[in-house]
Amino acid sequence: MKKTYKIEVDCANCARKMEEATKKVEGVADATVSFMTQKMSVEFEEGAEEKAVMDKVVKACKKVEDDCEIYL
Repeated sequence: MKKTYKIEVDCANCARKMEEATKKVEGVADATVSFMTQKMSVEFEEGAEEKAVMDKVVKACKKVEDDCEIYL
């Protein structure tokens, strides 16, 4: 399953950091973060529970970019 979320991030480098952090989260098969469109696409692993995975994604992204927002 793949979902797209609206995000708020200040710069392209921050978006790259968020993308790298998201890809490391358990339950995420792949992810892309676009600074230009202010969107994050997340592809979930088979059987992963979306809400639980996205809670972990938000925590991971806040560690690398504390003022980012992900609108779930």
